Amino acid sequence: MDSTLYERDYYQWLTETAYLLSEGRLSEMDIPNLLDEIEAMGKSQKRAISSYLRVLLLHLLKWQYQPDKRSGSWRSSIRNARIAIAERLEESPSLKSYPETVLAQCYRTARANAADETGLPLATFPAGTL
Repeated sequence: MDSTLYERDYYQWLTETAYLLSEGRLSEMDIPNLLDEIEAMGKSQKRAISSYLRVLLLHLLKWQYQPDKRSGSWRSSIRNARIAIAERLEESPSLKSYPETVLAQCYRTARANAADETGLPLATFPAGTL
């Protein structure tokens, strides 16, 4: 397969790669770009978990420190983030420990965002994790 197809027409590259793989024609495949795509898929799963974890922590902080502003939207966001994380971990059990690995980093971001969104001083929110 022409390796420049990857840059010219990503969808066609995917289609041809899938076809070649299904036919067992591995020697004709664009292996370097296929490897890049597989690695990117794994990183994408991790980014999704981190993103949902930041949203979850942000809304939990807002829920805790602005009880008078609690809303169905926050409740829904908290539930949806929990479900999305659980779904990704169910799809990829090998990532089960990943949320714990990025918890501190995600919490720092969520804490700063909570201060920005609420207008409360950063010191309002605990410096450690929940």
